[in-house]
Amino acid sequence: MRLARFSTVRGRLLALLIAIALPIACVTALAAATAYRSITDAIAASQVQAADDFAVRTRIWYRGALRSLLSFGAGMPAAQIQPELCRRAALAMLAEVRGYEAVLLRTADGRSCAASRDGSIPTESLQQTADRLRQAPPVANWGGVELAQAHYGDVSVGGRRLLAVHAMNADPEPGELRDGLLLVDPQILDSVFDLGHAGAGMSVALLSRGGGVVASRGEFKPGWLPADEAIPDQGGRWTGRSRDGTERVFAARLVAEPGFYVIAGFDDTRGRAARLQFAVLLLAPLLTLALLGAVYLRALDKHCLRWLRGIESAARSRGSSREARAAVGDDMPSDIRSVAEAFNTMVSEQEVRQRRLQTALDDNRFLVRELHHRVKNSLQVVQSYIGLSKRDYHSEARLALADAECRVHVLSAAYRFTLADGEMQPVRVDLFLEDVVTMISNLIATREQSVTVRIETEAVLSVDRIIPLGFVVADVASRVLRSSPIVAISVSVVDIDAETIDIHLEADREIAHREPPRLFAGLLSQIQAVQSARPQGRDLGRWRVRHDA
Repeated sequence: MRLARFSTVRGRLLALLIAIALPIACVTALAAATAYRSITDAIAASQVQAADDFAVRTRIWYRGALRSLLSFGAGMPAAQIQPELCRRAALAMLAEVRGYEAVLLRTADGRSCAASRDGSIPTESLQQTADRLRQAPPVANWGGVELAQAHYGDVSVGGRRLLAVHAMNADPEPGELRDGLLLVDPQILDSVFDLGHAGAGMSVALLSRGGGVVASRGEFKPGWLPADEAIPDQGGRWTGRSRDGTERVFAARLVAEPGFYVIAGFDDTRGRAARLQFAVLLLAPLLTLALLGAVYLRALDKHCLRWLRGIESAARSRGSSREARAAVGDDMPSDIRSVAEAFNTMVSEQEVRQRRLQTALDDNRFLVRELHHRVKNSLQVVQSYIGLSKRDYHSEARLALADAECRVHVLSAAYRFTLADGEMQPVRVDLFLEDVVTMISNLIATREQSVTVRIETEAVLSVDRIIPLGFVVADVASRVLRSSPIVAISVSVVDIDAETIDIHLEADREIAHREPPRLFAGLLSQIQAVQSARPQGRDLGRWRVRHDA
């Protein structure tokens, strides 16, 4: 990761933290997912194993019942016992073994022996049941040596549902047992389907496809079994809806062909526990990393960034000298303290230099003000001297001195206005030109001549531009007044837009115009004026000037 892509210290350190935490988070998530997969696989295997265990228990019980039937059947035909004595022995056997309800033995020579515990099951029903089971295919070999060809299932006899164990000999010798039938009460399977302490969230049933439930144990309400068509032919594990509409996990194992199953149903308790464990395993490290990041950012802000922000705030401060100092605390990191102290030292040195510069600037301003003040006084002395000297001359010499006095007055007025508040400042055009025009009227114009001014602007010009402007107005007016004994001159200054003024001089009659002196073009250049109309007829000149404010 290129940390230089991030512009701030916080961003770079946070990126570094993420670069460290992200692989840890990925490994944690992978470990949590692997653990969750292992747990769910173990839950699925345990559920299948539960169904297998109950199927094995059922098969063991059926083999025990088959062994009892074969033992009893092997002794009776061999002893050539009369049917009545055989029936009595069968009744004794039924009375001795709990849950055995009826028994039927038939030999190859046609003899038979039948008995029922309470006489409710007739011999004909036993004969028909044995004949029906004999026609069915025998159960497959469960492993090991089979005792006989057997059939297992459930039957309805005499209005009762009973478990049936049928054994037969496909090729018996005369006098040997041809087949036998044993009917057993399903309640005897209670011990087989004992769920024990591990039965929470589970129910087990012995189910005959198409025949209904033979035996059932568990904590679920009736209707927890799946539909018959949902049971796989060879059993297995699947998730589906039970007959009451509840989503459950089922596991089934075939006990006897073609449709005698052990069905185990499970709720989602273990699945929820596995998901909760997965969430804890996944979120706990992530929350720990998030908390670590929050604490890291908090510590970064408290012990580093706030001091850096203090230095930045001091650097950007425009207030007092105290505000321009970076804060230095006892708990400040030594490297940042060094930067802050260096910054404060730099500020102190800068303030010393600034005070020295300010002192020098104040001295310079004072000297400049004094210089301008002396220049203004000198100009006033010169103007007064010219005015006094003018009394001793007549005609052209007097006019030349008046013209010179007028120009000196332009300089004096410019300095008077620019130093009006003790500091050099721009001069208002209206006030300055009114003063200049008044002086022209007083010094140059005769009784038959007049100079008026119309100013509609509040524009200002610097002293370096206002002085040439006064010279231009004085020069034009002076030349016209000297060449025309009877004339009236109008000076107009108006705003064209927010940045430009128009200066227009006009006479009340036609004037014979001459080329202005070379100095005139230099004055226009200093003013930065643009001539918008050449002098002709009554028009003495028109210029546009961009003002300072």
